[in-house]
Amino acid sequence: MNFWSKVLTIAWKDALSEIRTREIIFSVLVFTLLVIVIFNFAFSANQQMIELVAPGILWVTFAFAGVLSLNRSFIMEKEQACLDGLMMCPVSREVIYVGKMLASLLFMLVIEAIALPGFAFLFNLAVLSPQLIAITVSTTIGFVAVGTLFSALAVNTKAREMVLPILFFPITVPIIISAVQASKLALAGEPWTKLSPWLQIIGTFDIIFLAVSFLVFAFIIEE
Repeated sequence: MNFWSKVLTIAWKDALSEIRTREIIFSVLVFTLLVIVIFNFAFSANQQMIELVAPGILWVTFAFAGVLSLNRSFIMEKEQACLDGLMMCPVSREVIYVGKMLASLLFMLVIEAIALPGFAFLFNLAVLSPQLIAITVSTTIGFVAVGTLFSALAVNTKAREMVLPILFFPITVPIIISAVQASKLALAGEPWTKLSPWLQIIGTFDIIFLAVSFLVFAFIIEE
């Protein structure tokens, strides 16, 4: 089997496990929709206020949903005593990282694909534009790249539910800020040229952290 065949096998294993248990997507989706509904009741009386705070609401929701989702990435393996078996598989550690990352990316994109129409309906905003979809996908890639690495780091700690957010949020501040600013411009109907500086930051973040995480994952998971 070549590299990508092994990666897809691991990703399919996680996807199949999620299809059977629905543990990650269901719980995170409920949390995401609940947060959106609460914010809708808080700001529904003022459309101007909604337009002002909507990008922040959107990315605060996705950031916390991402932490909940990524926290389960390796914890399920640990709780079911499968992590040692995964480590003994005749594949490189990089294969495990990419496979787990692709599975987490798939879960996050499914959650966002369901949450965005709900956000559009409740807040009466055009969040399903090509610009905002591009921002969401590119930002989610960066989230998952960092989150998968830190999830592997946190899984062997006693307070793993607390360790991941502590590590995750400081690192992802640049991409969250860029996503908020780009989303603000997209919701205002600005052209791609106005969004390009923020998209470049997001793209650079993705490339750097994908490369770094790919290279250091083997050392992290061995610890």
